[in-house]
Amino acid sequence: MTSYKEDIISCRCFGTRISLKILLLIRRKASKVLVHLAIVSATFRLIDMLDRYQRLSGNKLWDAKHENLQNEIDRIKKENDSMQIELRHLKGEDITSLTYEELIGYEEALENGLTNIRERKDEIPKIMRKREQVLEEENKHLIYLMQQNEMAAMGDYQADEPPFSFSVQPMQPNLQERM
Repeated sequence: MTSYKEDIISCRCFGTRISLKILLLIRRKASKVLVHLAIVSATFRLIDMLDRYQRLSGNKLWDAKHENLQNEIDRIKKENDSMQIELRHLKGEDITSLTYEELIGYEEALENGLTNIRERKDEIPKIMRKREQVLEEENKHLIYLMQQNEMAAMGDYQADEPPFSFSVQPMQPNLQERM
């Protein structure tokens, strides 16, 4: 037989209030009572609890290396946010807050990008023609090598047998000799 009870308890840990939702599971099996306790969910911030512990105990949990990493993370997050805003502006979203000079800057950036794209688009057929020529030359070279290999194989075949010759006999007499 199995029974369970779900309850919410509150406690204080390092001066921080923590609410835990626990599940108590009791199983009876062959004259034994097994009790299982599981924490289903907890509502607290680990960072707050660790900061409070550090303040109360005086033990340093974070050293200078970790502080530098946290500063780097914050800097990268700000840079990412800034880039996302700029991308939205380049897409034409949220441009009502931009000044005239910023709009001109974005317009110039878009025109430069469009010019670069058109130049690249014009280069692609040239590159493809050049690749086609290289492939054709390579194909000719491979055909030549294949013919050389076939001739060499035929030469080996003919070396085993005696050479033979062809003689051509006209089927009709030469009419010019009669005149």
